[in-house]
Amino acid sequence: MAIIGSRIDGRLIHGQVANLWSTSLGITRIMVIDDEVAENAIEKAGLKLAVPPGVKLSILPVEKAANNIMAGKYDAQRLLIVARRPDRFLRLVEYGVPLTELNVGNMSQTEETRSVTRSINVVDSDIEAFKALDAKGVHLTAQMVPSDPANDFMPLLNKL
Repeated sequence: MAIIGSRIDGRLIHGQVANLWSTSLGITRIMVIDDEVAENAIEKAGLKLAVPPGVKLSILPVEKAANNIMAGKYDAQRLLIVARRPDRFLRLVEYGVPLTELNVGNMSQTEETRSVTRSINVVDSDIEAFKALDAKGVHLTAQMVPSDPANDFMPLLNKL
């Protein structure tokens, strides 16, 4: 399997993902999984500008991403999967993608969210998706940058 890393980040591709994570993991392709982003030409154009040189980019609806991964399309590459919310990863797992670990990065604060950490804010549907991922055996960690320690996410979430 070509999946080297998977990360939730509300900003999708930005300095941390484009430079720190891609470099530390030796990524050759970043895959953004999001049904809405895959249909938004303006957002896709912005993401293409943010990808580091030499790294390929896929912006796909969740089902197509799962089908491509399961068909082995990326087996010769080092793939980092990025999405804004945990439900995208839950759907990926439900389509059969064997995801073992998920890094929970930045999830921005809004009026509807509750704070898990300084940089991770969730709504009820996020909590349900995280619990479902955990129940399916996906190990969830909270880690902003590669040099930070990876903290077990579920005990943090369960404090809410």
